[in-house]
Amino acid sequence: MVEVKKILFPIDFTESAKKVLPYVKYFAKSFGASVTLIHVVRGPEEFTGFEFGSAWWSNFEKEVMDGARTAMEHFIADELSDFKGVDYMVLMGDMVDEINKFAEQKKIDLIIMGTHGRKGLEKVMFGSVAEGVVKRASCPVLTVNPYKVRS
Repeated sequence: MVEVKKILFPIDFTESAKKVLPYVKYFAKSFGASVTLIHVVRGPEEFTGFEFGSAWWSNFEKEVMDGARTAMEHFIADELSDFKGVDYMVLMGDMVDEINKFAEQKKIDLIIMGTHGRKGLEKVMFGSVAEGVVKRASCPVLTVNPYKVRS
C-alpha cells in the first residue's frame, strides 16, 4: 500500500514555485500529508577562486541565511495560509545533496518540485537540480514543468 504522509517541496522563491504549488496542495490534501518546504542556499564552494576572506564569508552567510528564512516565512504566509502545520528548512550547500539528505533523514514520502526547463549549454553549465534529485532520491519525486502548467 502506498502511503504519503510527508511531502517535501524544494523552492527557490521564483514565480515557478508558485506555479508548482497547486500540485503540492492537491497531493497534500488528497493524502492528508504534511508539507515541508526546503530552500538550499549555495555554499562557499560556489565561490572558489574569489578572495573575500573568512570575515566577509561569515557576514555574508548570516545575511543570506536570514534573508532566506524571512523569504520562506513570507512565502508560507502569502501562499500557504490555508494549510496548518507547514514546516520549513533553510540549508546551505549543494542543492541536490542537501535536498536528498534532508528527505532521507526526515523519511519524506514524496518530493514535489519544479523543473526550470533548462536546455543545451545552460543545462550543461548549471546542471539540473531536479534531475539530480530524481536520480538520487530515496523516495518518489514528482517533477512539474512550471512553463507547461495550465492556468
